[in-house]
Amino acid sequence: MFRPISVLVLSALVLTSCGTVRESRINPFNWFGNSVSRPVADGTAANPLIPRRNNSIFRRSKEDAAYAGSLIGEVSELLVERRPGGAVIRATGVSDMQGPFEVRLVPVAAETGNGALTYELRGVQVVAARGSDWSRTLTAAVWLTDAELAEVGVIQVKGARNIRSVRR
Repeated sequence: MFRPISVLVLSALVLTSCGTVRESRINPFNWFGNSVSRPVADGTAANPLIPRRNNSIFRRSKEDAAYAGSLIGEVSELLVERRPGGAVIRATGVSDMQGPFEVRLVPVAAETGNGALTYELRGVQVVAARGSDWSRTLTAAVWLTDAELAEVGVIQVKGARNIRSVRR
């Protein structure tokens, strides 16, 4: 009688401890959690009814010469997928118009540091029809090695209207 009760109590203790290992930092699937969205804290509130000035070949700045992409409207998903030797950061966004191309995750040097890594989701956009959300959805990814991820605790991806972040 003593043996079955002790086996039952011991198995109950072992099974209840599985929940704590599942949610601990030991489990590699918990190294980066779910992404969180928050609005962009921009000092100037843009009025969507006032058109922006278009770039022309005569008014292009030097930093636009390298890559002429603009911020994608909203970042809808941010995933950090662990791979051997590093991780893939994959961001999905919804553009304001159909047909963006050359979509990239561009690192922001001014906001990177102190355990944070910040990217902007950018793409070259032309004036086109609005269409459905499905037709305006796009994805970009970047590979980071374990050495680059060693000091990173927060990964952020900025869009025009929100910032999505993942914490380690």
